[in-house]
Amino acid sequence: MTYTTDFEKALEIGRPPNIKTLFPNSRALLVSGKAIDRAMLFKGGAMTMAANGRSHVVIRGALQAAQRARAGIIIEIARSEGGASAYCATNYWNVARQVDAICNELGITVPVAIHADHYGIKKEEDLAFARREIPSLFDAGITSIAIDASHMPDDQNLFASIDLARFIPSWAGFETEIGEIKGKYGLSSKDEALFLIQGLNAHDVFPDWIALNNGTTHGIEASDQGIQVELTAAIHDALAPYGISGAQHGTSGNSSERLLDIAAKTSTTKANVATALQMVSWGLDVNDYGNAKLDDGNFVKVNGEGLSEELWDEMTAYADKHGISGGGYKTLNLTFENKIMGQPRFIRERMARRVEDFVYTMLVEVFNAGNTARDAVEVLLEAGSYDIGPKTGRVESPEDWTRDKIIARAAELDTDKGPEGDFDD
Repeated sequence: MTYTTDFEKALEIGRPPNIKTLFPNSRALLVSGKAIDRAMLFKGGAMTMAANGRSHVVIRGALQAAQRARAGIIIEIARSEGGASAYCATNYWNVARQVDAICNELGITVPVAIHADHYGIKKEEDLAFARREIPSLFDAGITSIAIDASHMPDDQNLFASIDLARFIPSWAGFETEIGEIKGKYGLSSKDEALFLIQGLNAHDVFPDWIALNNGTTHGIEASDQGIQVELTAAIHDALAPYGISGAQHGTSGNSSERLLDIAAKTSTTKANVATALQMVSWGLDVNDYGNAKLDDGNFVKVNGEGLSEELWDEMTAYADKHGISGGGYKTLNLTFENKIMGQPRFIRERMARRVEDFVYTMLVEVFNAGNTARDAVEVLLEAGSYDIGPKTGRVESPEDWTRDKIIARAAELDTDKGPEGDFDD
């Protein structure tokens, strides 16, 4: 069959119920995160970008790049970026609508998952609100979610993940996490990862991805410490019987060489990129690590690239007035999105094109995700449904993972959570 024929069939069977309800006449192939994960596994040694769509122009550029690369892709927004207390105009409740509209406008035919990243649970009292809010995310078109209770002790992380898994559709992509993303502090361990995944498995919860603190950070990285590839590979090997892929957070701040190693030497299929895309879209000079270059502490704007010089001057003046610097520039997204969208078309198009070129290079030359769109379509066709099912079934005995036994097991773990502090992106 031709790709066109396969696409039509995938469009018919591969879109989840919430997507069909929201967009009954759409020709955008919005799919479960499971389909994207399986496509990367099918190709082997491949991971795709989970592009944080902090701005509409970033989403446009990322989707254009995926189409050009023929790659399945994930568009995501984190709770800190687009939750109830957001610093971006893109949020959990409008990101799917933006993606669907852009796909239809531009004729994007590659499979796209819509991911709610870092749905953070920091204390037990957060659960009641999460039980009410999470269903609304799927009502709004989310097709994949990361439940991040890594801020809490290991047993509480497991309990929270079991609790909230009830509110995630069985067809949806599901990511879990151990260890806050703290750079070289509080690195995740094999025992910690096994504890979470085995405990979830015993309760019939089968995540698609696990995120680790494997040496990287969110936002602007001041050094090249970055991802510890050997640690990541060792943990992924230990988790192999449970069918877990890796989700790499904090990709900005790591060299292409290190990211090539993560794709080739670990089970990572999802790589989050946020800060780099923001900086690229604005027209800042960015190095191989995805970090914006600095000149005497100030970001370097490339003349004639990204934002108009006038709007960039206005943004920097606003930042100076309000004491915003470095990674704090991310908060300008919400304040200035409407002004960004109000720029002339050629400015918006060059912003999106700059993102497109950056994402295309990452997808094809670094992540090895080129031509995975067909793989994702074939996954859907083979399943004959949007509901692909888990990669593995129950391995662990529920009798070994009662509440009391979970608490006892957690007490025996030798883990280092690192320093206290706010490590949200």
